[in-house]
Amino acid sequence: MNGELKLDMDAYLPLRDVVFNTLRDAILKGELEPGERLMEIHLADKLGVSRTPIREAIRMLEQEGLAITVPRKGAQVAKMTEKDLEDVLEIRDALDELAAINACKHMSPEILAELERAMRQFETAINEGEVRKIVEADEEFHNVIYRAADNPKLENIVLNLKEQMYRYRYEYIKDNADYSRLIAEHNAITEGLKNRDQEYVRKTMHTHLENQVEGVKTFIRKQEESVQKKEEKGPRSWRTNPYV
Repeated sequence: MNGELKLDMDAYLPLRDVVFNTLRDAILKGELEPGERLMEIHLADKLGVSRTPIREAIRMLEQEGLAITVPRKGAQVAKMTEKDLEDVLEIRDALDELAAINACKHMSPEILAELERAMRQFETAINEGEVRKIVEADEEFHNVIYRAADNPKLENIVLNLKEQMYRYRYEYIKDNADYSRLIAEHNAITEGLKNRDQEYVRKTMHTHLENQVEGVKTFIRKQEESVQKKEEKGPRSWRTNPYV
């Protein structure tokens, strides 16, 4: 474990959610590394809480694909694989295509204004430079498109997939220095929806997603190389002794 974990207290959230947000941030920032064990007793001691919110938070991490439970070893930080990435984004690509077609059909001045507002918030978040805000603003931009599709069942499916998408989206945005391209892609999608050009929007959203896939694959390969080097050095405290 790199650095010290510290709860980011929020009086409006249950303790379980506060612990979850703390652990999620530590994983996304690399403070908790892939393969590192998530021992309830140790984490409870580190964060000054009981084991119950730790246990609940780990379950939430598993739902997002950030943690896994290994038989006879317990919970640990999940490794990202190219196969997992491709599986999730293959589904996302198909849903985006359906959303794009339906959004073009139902586009209205009100929805367009909402989309342009989400785009401005995305640009503001980029200027502020805080990764989590950029991720959330990017999510909201796409959520407007899903709402514009006027298909509640499609929107619910996308929301369920959102948890599994979060880590990939975070890593892409964190390591993607070309924010101008992201802004340009959002502008292109908005323009296509404004013109109700289904084929253009579909292709633009597909390219937007493909760029994300390639960006995250680069990160995954670097991560795998780092993990492999540590494993080649034999048993280390980062894997076997969480108290160091």
